[in-house]
Amino acid sequence: MKSNLIIGVLVVAVISVIGVMAMQTLPRGKVISEAPANGLLATIYKSPSCGCCGQYAVYLEKKGYGVAIDGVADMQSVKEQFDVPYELESCHTMKIDGYVVEGHVPEEAVQKLLAERPDIKGIGMAGMPSGSPGMPGPKTSDFVIYEITHDGAKGDVFMTI
Repeated sequence: MKSNLIIGVLVVAVISVIGVMAMQTLPRGKVISEAPANGLLATIYKSPSCGCCGQYAVYLEKKGYGVAIDGVADMQSVKEQFDVPYELESCHTMKIDGYVVEGHVPEEAVQKLLAERPDIKGIGMAGMPSGSPGMPGPKTSDFVIYEITHDGAKGDVFMTI
């Protein structure tokens, strides 16, 4: 009985390691939907093992955006490359039409950003708030989206949803 338990644990461990290794080799630049007629393609940089980021991509696709996923093992380097302020960091970073969008930002804010085209680097919402696009659970408070300034600082409130 005890040896069956040990064998079972070892099998689960081996399968887990193989699964993690497979996720780490996720092809970079996987396009899950082509750019729509408006030509907007959102590129989401995410850890290969992050499921909520994948759910955010599906959410954007349902809203009519073209979506490409770039699986990145070192997300901190992406944050540094796009000058995402530490105070606004989340689990994924998106580039769309020249702007950076950090985190589980609702599409209404992305739409406003692209329509108004303010002179900023982008927008971001820190953390992984419950009920935000791609995150399970009920919405427990307002979603506050901040500007990301050209020098990579947290700016003014861009929008509250």
